[in-house]
Amino acid sequence: MRASTFMSAFCAAALTVHAAPQSAEIFVQPVSSSSRAPLPLAEIAYDVAALASSSVLSYDAPEIPESSKLIRVGVYDRKTKSWVSGTTVASTENFAKGCSPTILVNVNSKGDVLSAAIKGVQIDAGQTRDFGPKVVVLTEGKGAQPVLNKPVVLTEGKKAEEGEEKSFLQKYWWMIGIAVFVALSGGGGGEQGK
Repeated sequence: MRASTFMSAFCAAALTVHAAPQSAEIFVQPVSSSSRAPLPLAEIAYDVAALASSSVLSYDAPEIPESSKLIRVGVYDRKTKSWVSGTTVASTENFAKGCSPTILVNVNSKGDVLSAAIKGVQIDAGQTRDFGPKVVVLTEGKGAQPVLNKPVVLTEGKKAEEGEEKSFLQKYWWMIGIAVFVALSGGGGGEQGK
């Protein structure tokens, strides 16, 4: 009985370590006085263990009214009619001619989408043939830790004294020795024999 319990726990742990690829649907919504429902933009696939293999499964260029200059980007739940992730605001110029959209998605260590953004990258038709949309998935990470100075040493509740400051002679006695040696060794041969 114990062996089967151990085996099932081991298999469950192995499955959580090797997570399956996940997908998310990204939506856009025009930001204007007349709010429209969010429109599907793209469906992406990603794997937290291998972020470089993230891809765009489907992409539909949104039909945004010309009066709107800004859009909201994020993950939207159609059933609850609410934004599931954090949203960002972007310009509609990211969808202009000559721009290839790059979708930026931030996920946590479990693979849940925290926020989404879009950036239009200008393309040069002479240098590349890959004009399609791209996705970049980033995971949250631990921030940089501060570098601290050495700790203050306390003795009997008071700061330990660093010692007495050395005098000029104690610091530079060796320089005086060099100067005396150079002076006594002579400066060189002057003119002899005149």
